[in-house]
Amino acid sequence: MSLNPWKSGLAGGWQVEDAATFDEDRQIEADVVVVGSGAGGGVAAETLSAAGLAVVIVEEGPLKTSDDFRMREADAYPQLYQESAARKTKDKAINILQGRCVGGSTTVNWTASFRTPPATLDHWRRHFALDDYSVDALAPWFERMETRLGIETWQVDPNANNRILERGAAALGWPAARMRRNVRGCGNLGYCGMGCPLNAKQSMLVTTIPAALERRARLLTRLRAQRLAIHQGAVVALECCAMDAAGLRANGKRVTARARHYVLAGGAINTPALLLRSNAPDPHGRLGARTFLHPTVLSAARFDAPVRGDAGAPQSRYSDHFLETPPAEGPIGFKLEVPPIHPVLVATTLQGFGPDHAQSMRDFANTHAMLALLRDGFHAESPGGRVELRSDGTPLLDYPLGNYLREGMRRAWLAMAELQFAAGAREVLPMHARATPCRRWSEARSMIDGLPVEPHLARVVSAHAMGGCAMAADPAAGVVDGKGRHFQLGNVTVADGSLFPTGIGANPQLSIYAMVARNMAALAKELAGPAPQS
Repeated sequence: MSLNPWKSGLAGGWQVEDAATFDEDRQIEADVVVVGSGAGGGVAAETLSAAGLAVVIVEEGPLKTSDDFRMREADAYPQLYQESAARKTKDKAINILQGRCVGGSTTVNWTASFRTPPATLDHWRRHFALDDYSVDALAPWFERMETRLGIETWQVDPNANNRILERGAAALGWPAARMRRNVRGCGNLGYCGMGCPLNAKQSMLVTTIPAALERRARLLTRLRAQRLAIHQGAVVALECCAMDAAGLRANGKRVTARARHYVLAGGAINTPALLLRSNAPDPHGRLGARTFLHPTVLSAARFDAPVRGDAGAPQSRYSDHFLETPPAEGPIGFKLEVPPIHPVLVATTLQGFGPDHAQSMRDFANTHAMLALLRDGFHAESPGGRVELRSDGTPLLDYPLGNYLREGMRRAWLAMAELQFAAGAREVLPMHARATPCRRWSEARSMIDGLPVEPHLARVVSAHAMGGCAMAADPAAGVVDGKGRHFQLGNVTVADGSLFPTGIGANPQLSIYAMVARNMAALAKELAGPAPQS
């Protein structure tokens, strides 16, 4: 078991304060304020503090460490996720999983690590003139972050849930491959989404944030970034409100942070919302627009033998057969993976009521689940959604499901059902309110072809919010440039998944790590000046 770095760090004087304990307003100053401590914020804090800059990290969520991770859904969801893992789109049709704690989504994700697909980078260069975003240009930064975070191909035998995907794909002649994961000393427990009790997951919680604190960075938790004060084309302060101990309401105390530069890394949805609350310049109406989700549909299957998808690495096999075969701008492509199968997650996802739902839960141990994440943003009929603000200033994503996406959802259900039957499923049940269990592939195909693909009937989820502050070479096409610098606010850099001008078609954490590492290296050089000559 890995040691908890926070015990020795806090004892040694790390500057960490819980804003829920503040009994008066505060004023703080730094060279750089970093909003958020997830994939982008963690890399930013480490890079900038290593350059000798005074860094303050503002995190809305709590500090929870391995000592707090009990692998219990009832504890993890309210403590570690946005809106207790119940964040939804405006029409309540899509559930969105995002982290809200020190380390952000890197603390609770399932460790899958992919480089940005070449087709995605090619699309960005052709449509957004992001010429610096090529496979060759990004390769050194991917390599750097893979080394930093222990990202390697997972060599351990897959659990039964992943083995079914591999077996079904082989039977159909579809390619499948091993995942790469950001772990060191993984215990193969299967509860990555609850926070890693072994500190094996190389999240920002155990890597970059501790490294930044060792270099005298300052971390403020349970502190909500409320508004950027803007004057003459620059931010002059970040206005924050301290949260209560539950992290649900402001406790009445205010914190004002002033810095030379502000790095926004609250994640897609939250970063655009902060700029919207701040009335940031948006001359071309791009702020909050083109927000993507990799809308994800699911299929359950029951097998005669136990599956126990709650045991073992949650994601270790995948297939890009339907991502790579169609052209990026053609019919929507999708990536096939499996999710972990945990009781609360299953109970809230499976359809049915009363005895039917009870029987589904009794079949828990023999249930397989598969997901298809749809690559949105590459077609004119896939413009994504838009971040809005509720009356209280909290964010809300309006993400309509158009016909282009609906057609892809149906093809994804068909593909998953075919694979599950090829792997030996006894029955297959697409996650749709009007679907019924099918015992043959022909029966499933006929039923899926007839399902109305409508919001609330189709079960759609997402764990990959992206976009809303899109990069582009032309200010008319985006919010920030290729280095993440805001076009109208000279001392603001966006450093999270909201940078992406499309969905990327793969789990996004490694793309965020690499792109932010490159952009922060340039920013650190600018702010810290040239290194002293030896």
